[in-house]
Formats: sequence, C-alpha cells, structure tokens
Amino acid sequence: MTQATDIHVRPTLDGEQDALGSIMFRAIHEGHSAYTRAQRSAWCAEPPAGAPWAARLTPMTVRVAEANGAPIGFMARQETYVDFTFVLPDWQGRGVFSGLFARAEADARAEGLRRLWVHASLMAQPAFAAQGFRVIRHETVPRDGETLDRAEMEKVLT
Repeated sequence: MTQATDIHVRPTLDGEQDALGSIMFRAIHEGHSAYTRAQRSAWCAEPPAGAPWAARLTPMTVRVAEANGAPIGFMARQETYVDFTFVLPDWQGRGVFSGLFARAEADARAEGLRRLWVHASLMAQPAFAAQGFRVIRHETVPRDGETLDRAEMEKVLT
C-alpha cells in the first residue's frame, strides 16, 4: 500500500481541470456516502469538464495531491471560502485531505487571511473538524428535486 508520505501537494497544472472533475465525480459516486444514489446524482450527475468547469476553477487557488505522477485529490479556495475538496475513494483516510488542507491553510495565512469557511458535506465534516473547523449551522439545500444536508463550518486562523 502506498503511504501518505508518497503524496505531493502542488498547484494545479494547465489542462488538468477535467482530471479534477473526474476525481470529484468519483469521490461523490464511488466513495462511502451518507447520501442516497439519487442525492449523489442530483449533486453531480456527470464529471464536470470542459470550458465551463475550467472557467469555474480559474479564479480559485487550486492545490492538487499527486501520487505516482497522477492527481488523487484536490482542494480549491476562493478568498476565504473552501469551495471544492475531493479525494479519490482509494486514497481516502490516508492523509490526503490533511496534506491538502495544510497547504491551503499555509497559503491563506501567507495571504493574511484570518478565517476560512466551507459548506461541508456529511462525509467531509469530520475531516474539517479534525483540522479545527467548527460548525456554524446545519443546512439542507435543494438540488434537482433532492435535498442535501450539509454544514457551514469555519476555522479562525490565529
């Protein structure tokens, strides 16, 4: 088994956005989930790809976890908001999230930010809590005829 020490966190590369969309899709549909199949399909019916997806990621600071020369997870942040965090199912629970967040937090501190916040899925809440985030409020959001529970969470950077 590959160890977490074999993971490298780096900036995203040009043309890599579709691979990140595939990671997002696989994490939602293949990983352990508290959401039903219908809820997961409403959340992400197909892998985000192409120009619209690339345009969505462009204004963000995107960090990619890589192992064996291939992306295995990513975290995207726009200002103080952590917008996307996904790790391939086979790599979950192996330090990828922690590595990505350590880099995102270091970047945020270097920019002088005092707070990070996120809308965390039910599966992501424990990982964010382990990094010092606290729940501000629980929410239920409608999406394509389904409802998804999540939590708004924040971490104050001191």
